[in-house]
Amino acid sequence: MSTHIPKAGEIVHNWYVIDARDQVLGKLATTAARLLTGKHKPSYTPFLDTGDHVIVINADRVHLTGRKEEGKKYHRVTGYPGGLRSARASEVRAKRPERLVEDAVRGMLPKTKLGRAMFLKLKVYGGERHPHQAQKPRALTVVKPGRATRRS
Repeated sequence: MSTHIPKAGEIVHNWYVIDARDQVLGKLATTAARLLTGKHKPSYTPFLDTGDHVIVINADRVHLTGRKEEGKKYHRVTGYPGGLRSARASEVRAKRPERLVEDAVRGMLPKTKLGRAMFLKLKVYGGERHPHQAQKPRALTVVKPGRATRRS
């Protein structure tokens, strides 16, 4: 018996909306990265883009735990000599809140051509509205981290 490799026409890319309001950034990013890579599907293949499209709304309301709001630094390079620019998470949130979610998800995707293609299926918006209503995205809730409960 051989392993089934899905053809390009067999892969279905669904659309999901994740509301980032009061969500922890890392938990939100892992959920989005899992959807983008397609690891939640039985047809997951590591070398094919079987993932779905993800829309994140309310990125300006995402929650950082601990002292990360003032301690976490975001770096970028301008391309000129000595062009390293750093900013705190609070400064990035004030200027461009979408970057918090984008950088967190990008770091969880593969560092290959396929990972860059997966990242293009991530749409992040700072407010409630997004222009993707025609795709009929399904709402997805991220499980809030909490105390583990044991069932007897």
